[in-house]
Amino acid sequence: MVDNSEKWNRESKKFEQYIRLEKGLSKNTVEAYMRDYTSFAHFILRQYDVAPTQVEQHMVERYLAHLFEECNHAKASQARELSGVKSFYNYLLMHDKIEQSPTELISTPKRTRHLPEVLTIEEVEQIIDSIPLDTTKGKRDRAMLELLYSCGLRVSELITLRLSDLFFGEGYIRVMGKGSKQRLVPIGNVARERIMIYMDERKVKDSKNKDILFLNNRGDKLTRIMVFTIIRQAVERVGIKKTVSPHTFRHSFATHLLTGGASIRQVQEMLGHESIETTEVYTHLDTSRLRETVEKITI
Repeated sequence: MVDNSEKWNRESKKFEQYIRLEKGLSKNTVEAYMRDYTSFAHFILRQYDVAPTQVEQHMVERYLAHLFEECNHAKASQARELSGVKSFYNYLLMHDKIEQSPTELISTPKRTRHLPEVLTIEEVEQIIDSIPLDTTKGKRDRAMLELLYSCGLRVSELITLRLSDLFFGEGYIRVMGKGSKQRLVPIGNVARERIMIYMDERKVKDSKNKDILFLNNRGDKLTRIMVFTIIRQAVERVGIKKTVSPHTFRHSFATHLLTGGASIRQVQEMLGHESIETTEVYTHLDTSRLRETVEKITI
């Protein structure tokens, strides 16, 4: 007789295959979902010792209480972990393994929204201009940061960008976003020129990476950490005290678009947000900055 632990292990493999192949989720998202699945499975086995198909609503609620009371997980973390569990039970529903999901009536914990750090246009220019252009690396780094900001890219989208994704004649680049969803993003003249300058000196040492746009000095793909380091060093050079990451460029780009008159729908499309609610944080940010400006005015 198969014990409950083995049943969870079997479903784990099938669930991972489902979200990776059928749903087309990114590698990072798949890994996050599987971590959440493993955490949930261990809790259920430890507390109730039942199979995945025997889990009931009160067990899921007890798991969320465990995350809050014993693990001290923030609401945002709880929401993400519950999302992974809900996805698993949606998978079981789709494959007729259960008749009703135990997560169906459980509300997602409300997240506390923190407004992201935003750079001014002048600060963005200072950071990019601080990178010297006397080396191939400098030309590459300037092109990367210009593209990161002016196209509002995620760092994962930046480092996987390919030469075949550049449509300079039409004024667009093709971006592979979350869940392997593609979008076309307009590219400005400055970013295009920076890329062309870098490509004049770009060297490929391994044919498998010949289509990757940004390469390190060994001809390999860049990592996320490398981009973080490039930005940190540039920020230190110009003396900006804000906490700046690749995502800060994306936040700043979205805010500057709204300030310049773009609609929230246009910003949603540019950033590749699936939900308009994700983009709405920038409207709150813009309102907050407006309030700060008004409060400084003396009559």
